[in-house]
Amino acid sequence: MNDLLKIKLSLLPEDPGVYRYYDAEGVVIYVGKAKNLKRRVNSYFNREHASIKTARLVSKIVDLQYTVVNTEEEALDLENNLIKEFKPHYNVLLKDDKSYPWIAVTRELYPRVFITRDKVHRGADFYGPYPRVEVAHTLIDTMRRLFPLRTCRHVVSRETIEAQKHRLCLQYHIKNCEGCCRGLVHPTKYSEYIIQVKRILGGDTRLVADYLTEQMMQHATALRFEEAEIFKRRLQLVEHLRSKSVIVSPTIHNLDVYGLYNDGNDVYINFMHLRGGTVVQSLTLEYKRQRDDEMATLEEVMALAVSEIRQTYAVTYGDDRVREVVVNVVPDTEVEGVQWVVPQRGDKRKLLDIALKNARHQHEEHLKMMEKLNPEQRATRTLTIMQRDLHLDCLPRHIECFDNSHIQGNDAVASCVVFRDAKPFKKDYRHYIIKGDEGADDFASMRQVLTRRLTRLIEESAPLPHLIVVDGGKGQITAAQQAMEDVGVDIAVIGLAKRMDEVYFPGDSVPYNLDKNSETIRVLQRLRDEAHRFAITFHRKRRSAGQVNSVLDNIKGVGSKTAEALLKHFKSVKRLREATLEDIVAIVGTSRARAVYDYLHNE
Repeated sequence: MNDLLKIKLSLLPEDPGVYRYYDAEGVVIYVGKAKNLKRRVNSYFNREHASIKTARLVSKIVDLQYTVVNTEEEALDLENNLIKEFKPHYNVLLKDDKSYPWIAVTRELYPRVFITRDKVHRGADFYGPYPRVEVAHTLIDTMRRLFPLRTCRHVVSRETIEAQKHRLCLQYHIKNCEGCCRGLVHPTKYSEYIIQVKRILGGDTRLVADYLTEQMMQHATALRFEEAEIFKRRLQLVEHLRSKSVIVSPTIHNLDVYGLYNDGNDVYINFMHLRGGTVVQSLTLEYKRQRDDEMATLEEVMALAVSEIRQTYAVTYGDDRVREVVVNVVPDTEVEGVQWVVPQRGDKRKLLDIALKNARHQHEEHLKMMEKLNPEQRATRTLTIMQRDLHLDCLPRHIECFDNSHIQGNDAVASCVVFRDAKPFKKDYRHYIIKGDEGADDFASMRQVLTRRLTRLIEESAPLPHLIVVDGGKGQITAAQQAMEDVGVDIAVIGLAKRMDEVYFPGDSVPYNLDKNSETIRVLQRLRDEAHRFAITFHRKRRSAGQVNSVLDNIKGVGSKTAEALLKHFKSVKRLREATLEDIVAIVGTSRARAVYDYLHNE
């Protein structure tokens, strides 16, 4: 594997989707689907393959791309479409190329309902496809039990009925059909059955689910558990069908989708092309919004992407193939014969959401790859954003965050966590035990801890932080400023409130709300949470030590090391009290063992 491929493998998401492998010439050699992209794709590279064909495929892989979808069923559909579009060499060798089945409802006087893999019948409506054929069979079987649908292949018309061309078959005599071929059921009544069937195939499976549930309960009540299990499995299949796929949709024919994700500086646009109701192309483009020192608008970037896609992939707009383009940002240019659509709901909105999801994933992968290839560049970018958002004079490469922890003033402690280049620097973390009677006063505790910390840094000639973050609001900021005045330094300080993640600046009575998705608020939240965790852990440790060791601390001649050795061996004071004198002597010697034994038994 080349280094770039190794990085891509480490950055794969754990979402369902479809992956594409490319050879050295940039040709798609394999398309696969996955419930978990990271686990499935990595399985090709972290083991030896017994299959010669699979091993040969892995040896040819130079690059990979992936498309994220919402469900495993959508991944199955997209995989099927892309295999037919690209015809990858190794898909022909490693798997069959059968089409997924559809359910057809013909347009006749008495319509037929049947399963087909050949979607060429012009006089029918098609529903599906169904990646799992057993789902299609379950639906057909259940609908035939619910409605007396005809199963014969005869051409039934008014002329054939008048001529009595067809004979009544066995299905009529066993009450599964009402005699359509002889006109024994009125077409209007039969059409009511078909309306219900189309509702079920369109996604309204409540009627089918109710029927299967009733059958399952009847068999279970009669202690016919094997039959009940069959209906339970069918019910699970139908319930699973309710998560409708939009990767293949009979209601959407030829359509293009552009989803634009804006990162402030970079723009990612995912393009999907639907032909015949199926997604056959998907890729993501990246654009820099800087153009001759002027910021291009999102509308201009979208227009640029549409133009590039049209030239690269020879997409013709305005003809019979593509007359509608779904976008979330309308381009600032018009294309003759094309309508820009920004859907708010329905299948087109779901397709747009998938495009936006892929654009966002591409953005996240790009940032992570930058961090792996050049960690300092990524850190500088984050710190530059923080400097802008927090109005700082310099990049906050060294940040310290402080938090207090106590219970009604008892066992009061504080923590100091240090971030360098927006990452934890645990070597410089510090714990503090609050001195004096200031434990119940958060502001006084904050002033004391900051004074001690800054004084120590000055005495050791260590670099001072570029930014101090305190957990709290105006009161904590005031305490921090007083501490800095006490030691004679001037450092930027902000407060971060727990409730709404509001940022307080010195001198401002009203807090400032940062964008919840910004990198600045993420770093600040991580700082605050890390300081809180560090303080709470230390506070619990001190409280626990005080409760456990208090009994042994009262024994004359028994110090902390002796108490620690006894508790380490006996695990608790209760077990120590139950131990014999000889057991204690074996741990701490005769004199101290006698003191401990006598104290615990004469307490």
